[in-house]
Amino acid sequence: MARALCYKWRASIGHASEEPVPAGVNYDLWTGPAPLKPFTRNRFHYNWHWIWDTGNGEVGNQAIHEIDIARWGLGVGFPVSVSAMGGHFMFEDDQETPNTLNATFCFDGAEGKRKMMELEVRHWITNHEVEIGTGAYGTSGVPAAGLGADSSKKPANKQSLGPRDAKTNTVGNIFYGSKGYLGIDGYDTYKTWLTDQTEPGPYGKGSGNHYANFIDCIRSRRAQDIHSPIEEAHISTTLVPLANASYRLGRTLRFDAVEEQVIGDEEANRLLRGSYRAPYIVPEEI
Repeated sequence: MARALCYKWRASIGHASEEPVPAGVNYDLWTGPAPLKPFTRNRFHYNWHWIWDTGNGEVGNQAIHEIDIARWGLGVGFPVSVSAMGGHFMFEDDQETPNTLNATFCFDGAEGKRKMMELEVRHWITNHEVEIGTGAYGTSGVPAAGLGADSSKKPANKQSLGPRDAKTNTVGNIFYGSKGYLGIDGYDTYKTWLTDQTEPGPYGKGSGNHYANFIDCIRSRRAQDIHSPIEEAHISTTLVPLANASYRLGRTLRFDAVEEQVIGDEEANRLLRGSYRAPYIVPEEI
């Protein structure tokens, strides 16, 4: 079993009033296939993540990276079932997507052995599981949302973050095995604890540079040079709308990995297909 953790300090986005489109912005093009609604700052940069027409919430914003690592570590493809629940808790604002969500993905493994991934998204005060985000892995942790490496720096909106200025996020992964467990802080620094006595085991930092690999692939134009093959990225990304669809519909979804369709649930399949506003339409058939 693996757990993908995304505990990020996120303040309320408040309520934004309708206003004229900023000069120089092609709002129709920016909106693309989504419904064209009156302009507000919460439907624009960065808060579009929290609106269903344009975003997938924290699951598709930050947690996708942890989902990808968890799936990679488990060695699995598409799930056979997905179940999620959560909500938009504590704040009264324009956000539509959940700020707290727990999702469970089940996979069929070799020899009939089932594997499971748990995804946990939280938006406020939480604990640092297996020391993720504390700097104990030899890093300074992941800065709080809206902050740079200098935790005393205030966000662009000048809103005071109060006691959480010095806090860090808990973003990473935990893998559980028969001989212990392994934690990953962020994307590449790991520690292990072994035996039922949780004795410290091997630790270190992964190698490779995704940014450099991106540039190398642009230069070479060779798909085989990509560290993360496009098909693998597609599989991981598919887990995001599946979790959100399960949450929005309030039920478990069974998934057909061959057809890439939810089994026996046309409402879920319509939700996954989404809608497209002309002229930004993707043809159903080519």
